[in-house]
Amino acid sequence: MTAILEALLPPQTYFSIGEVSQLTQVKPYVIRYWESQFGTLRPPRRESGQRKFTQKEVNTILRIKDLLHGKRFTIAGAKRVLQQEARRGGGPPKEEIEGTPGPAVAPDSAETLRAIRKDLEESLRLLRGF
Repeated sequence: MTAILEALLPPQTYFSIGEVSQLTQVKPYVIRYWESQFGTLRPPRRESGQRKFTQKEVNTILRIKDLLHGKRFTIAGAKRVLQQEARRGGGPPKEEIEGTPGPAVAPDSAETLRAIRKDLEESLRLLRGF
């Protein structure tokens, strides 16, 4: 998708928030909100204080849009995916490439959650006994 977008982008180094909004079909106020939520989205600013988005930021916005709107992740979930991608050097997770969904929770995390749930249920049962 980014290769298609690169071919469609005008030949310029920086884009204003309005131009990015039109290119990505994401409202400017949403882009500003995502900027506050995602550390990977930090466009530099001109001397006037205006944001100047590069191709990298446009790609990041498209990735966030895909995670939040396309794959229906929460913001916290999208942050985790972007952090994992940054640690791996970018690119979608292996599960997305192969087309098979990965587990919602890692196996060891799922076992931990089951143990916590069991402890909470036991505590609740004890409290109801009083």
